[in-house]
Amino acid sequence: MPAVSKGDGMRGLAVFISDIRNCKSKEAEIKRINKELANIRSKFKGDKALDGYSKKKYVCKLLFIFLLGHDIDFGHMEAVNLLSSNRYTEKQIGYLFISVLVNSNSELIRLINNAIKNDLASRNPTFMGLALHCIANVGSREMAEAFAGEIPRILVAGDTMDSVKQSAALCLLRLYRTSPDLVPMGDWTSRVVHLLNDQHLGVVTAATSLITTLAQKNPEEFKTSVSLAVSRLSRIVTSASTDLQDYTYYFVPAPWLSVKLLRLLQCYPPPEDPAVRGRLTECLEAILNKAQEPPKSKKVQHSNAKNAVLFEAISLVIHHDSEPNLLVRACNQLGQFLQHRETNLRYLALESMCTLASSEFSHEAVKAHIETVINALKTERDVSVRQRAVDLLYAMCDRSNAQQIVAEMLSYLETADYSIREEIVLKVAILAEKYAVDYTWYVDTILNLIRIAGDYVSEEVWYRVIQIVINRDDVQGYAAKTVFEALQASACHENLVKVGGYILGEFGNLIAGDPRSSPLTQFHLLHSKFHLCSVPTRALLLSTYIKFVNLFPEVKGTIQDVLRSDSQLKNADVELQQRAVEYLRLSTVASTDILATVLEEMPPFPERESSILAKLKKKKGPSTVTDLEEAKRERSADVNGGPEPAPSTPSPSADLLGLGAAPPVPAGPPPSSGGLLVDVFSDSPSASASCPRGASLSPECVPARRQPVSIPVAPHPAGPAPWTPLTHTLFLVPRFVCKNNGVLFENQLLQIGLKSEFRQNLGRMFIFYGNKTSTQFLNFTPTLICSDDLQANILGPVTKPVDPAVDGGAQVQQAVNIECVSDFTEAPVLNIQFRYGGTFQNVSVKLPITLNKFFQPTEMASQDFFQRWKQLSNPQQEVQSIFKAKHPMDTEVTKAKIIGFGSALLEEVDPNPANFVGAGIIHTRTAQIGCLLRLEPNLQAQMYRLTLRTSRETVSQRLCELLSEQF
Repeated sequence: MPAVSKGDGMRGLAVFISDIRNCKSKEAEIKRINKELANIRSKFKGDKALDGYSKKKYVCKLLFIFLLGHDIDFGHMEAVNLLSSNRYTEKQIGYLFISVLVNSNSELIRLINNAIKNDLASRNPTFMGLALHCIANVGSREMAEAFAGEIPRILVAGDTMDSVKQSAALCLLRLYRTSPDLVPMGDWTSRVVHLLNDQHLGVVTAATSLITTLAQKNPEEFKTSVSLAVSRLSRIVTSASTDLQDYTYYFVPAPWLSVKLLRLLQCYPPPEDPAVRGRLTECLEAILNKAQEPPKSKKVQHSNAKNAVLFEAISLVIHHDSEPNLLVRACNQLGQFLQHRETNLRYLALESMCTLASSEFSHEAVKAHIETVINALKTERDVSVRQRAVDLLYAMCDRSNAQQIVAEMLSYLETADYSIREEIVLKVAILAEKYAVDYTWYVDTILNLIRIAGDYVSEEVWYRVIQIVINRDDVQGYAAKTVFEALQASACHENLVKVGGYILGEFGNLIAGDPRSSPLTQFHLLHSKFHLCSVPTRALLLSTYIKFVNLFPEVKGTIQDVLRSDSQLKNADVELQQRAVEYLRLSTVASTDILATVLEEMPPFPERESSILAKLKKKKGPSTVTDLEEAKRERSADVNGGPEPAPSTPSPSADLLGLGAAPPVPAGPPPSSGGLLVDVFSDSPSASASCPRGASLSPECVPARRQPVSIPVAPHPAGPAPWTPLTHTLFLVPRFVCKNNGVLFENQLLQIGLKSEFRQNLGRMFIFYGNKTSTQFLNFTPTLICSDDLQANILGPVTKPVDPAVDGGAQVQQAVNIECVSDFTEAPVLNIQFRYGGTFQNVSVKLPITLNKFFQPTEMASQDFFQRWKQLSNPQQEVQSIFKAKHPMDTEVTKAKIIGFGSALLEEVDPNPANFVGAGIIHTRTAQIGCLLRLEPNLQAQMYRLTLRTSRETVSQRLCELLSEQF
């Protein structure tokens, strides 16, 4: 920075600040400020031109007044004039004023932008730094529009000084965070990655922050940064503190840069290059080893810097989840922090171990610290640390320790902070259900939960216990006996009354043989709680009473007396009054058979995902790996927490992916077609009506033959309404990669559906256009658009013309014939143009004609498969992709997707039964291309590794791209 001359002290400013500080009252301060504002205004409006020093002094005074909380409505132009000064101090004050007082809507923005452009073009590093700081401080969309294209060029220019590169990287980061759509990706992206090799560590630090943020949105653009980041991290980790003196902080070399590099590496899966992967492993091992060394300083700054790098390294180890030794070492290292005297370290250790608990490699190592975690739950003074301890107990729980962990959490619940009680209740309920081997223990646990924290037991919890008791015959009698005993307490929580009323109403007959729990005793016990309950609970108890009339005829008179009382028949609440009247009439008029039919035992509830888990996710959000892992486990577990049932084999014609399910179909003949469209896209109308939406359809749900289904259309005004012309982004609908039928596109006007079939290298596709309005489409013209390359590789597509007029509510059909000549990557575009209500409409979508449609499955024995696998061993023939799961990792759905992709699913071929293996042949007119695939799921990391080998590199690449998008 240039030296400040003696005259830059601005004595007038110092005197003004001194006067303000010496004011004895607010009124005196305002009076002095108003006097100064009047003086400054007169100077600015005077005829005599002010020199740069005077402008700077007065602008500084205005800035100080603004910082005191007073409005400033003049002086902006003088500040802008300072930007054109060649003196550093004057330009600095001008930029400071602009950054603080000028908003993005100011009329001066154009002048300011011009001044900034001049400074950026000056190549003066001091002036360029001031301009970049101003852009970053303002960070408005207008600034981004003006300079988002210029700053990357400054950043990657070879003659830019290091200090300017730092400022440019951070300025671009600020603009990208505020207006990501205005920062163009271009040639500079490949060059900015190489800043990781810059000799100046300040440039590397700033560039790492920028690349990390960009890589989160555009990972492919910055893939090459992985090897460079590993190389730079290796040099830092293996260096001594004396090698990086300027960037060594309390004997820790470049801790901030190390943390940023480790975060950058967490944007990507483990490196595929063995050399890079080995070097990264060495770095992580070195960081873990250094953590074990005696501290080189007793100062807290040293331990903070060292631990920051350590925890970020552990986060990377957890993210990769591929090195068992590192995971176990990380777990042991975190275990040492569980009893550390520093609260923050205990918190971070518990938080990281929550994530480690979801890895199959480190789960057992985490369980070894269960006693320490339980002790922390009992003795920790900080509530946030106790909450993390609860989270860790929840994450490390399995069948071997479930009863111990649930008991400890229940014990802690009695004294837990009110802010976390509801969350603990949900977790106890989930664990008790999931790991219940003996369901009597589950019932005891939930009732104990209600007793301890009844106010925090949500409806989902007691609903769930009711569902499980009804679904399991072996626990119904025990549940009835247990709730009967629990209700005998003098003070019962209302949730216990709800559970007791429901269960005794259904299964009270199972304990009625005991004189201590006779029907009349059960009734009197429940009715003694009636006057203490809320209206919804009283309504439930009235339903229990009418159930008793059916179960125990001997108490019918007693119950009728209760229902007949004025407190019921004349109740101020309409719901209670209506129930009392209807139940009394039912018990009086209905015969025994009718009564038994109406009041028969509740049927088992359909199996579905636990609503308790859904509530926990809604409360916390799937923000941690542990939560995501629990969601995955919950979906794969039996509805009652028992062993998984054998899945039914889905029908080939069912919508296995749960995509494009048709809405329920009303019974009876379809109405007239005036307001309806015939939906020819559904394979299974009856299944849609009788099966849960999104569920895999069992063979029983699929009809023997396909029938057209009528679907209702939203009402539309009779006259033409104004409509904006439609232009749709061209992308391939992913679900059509693994299925041939369904709705391709739909909006308020138009529905486009597909039915297609493919055999070897030939295909035929029927396209259905449905007019969803009551107004006729005119000049309806569908056109298939193919590039020259695609036209050469797909013969056709040959289409038949359609009627240019499509009546309201009508549907027209178009056939497309396709022949695959050679392998291809693009897809043809379907462009539809028509007039609706006088407005021109234009819709463009990609037709799902992809290379895998010409797949023919091939069955192979294990020996033949691996022999062919070895033959396709050239690097050009194999493509591998490692990616995060985008959907729940369900085995049956994965099988269905692989079969729908076109290959044969080969059972008992891979030594690992969790892996999926497929084989098939891509048929083209010119060649037949054999294809082998292997999909390896990692449930703990929620990741897949997909490997494809074919005799043609382009085919391997395209099939890998298509299939990886399905998971």
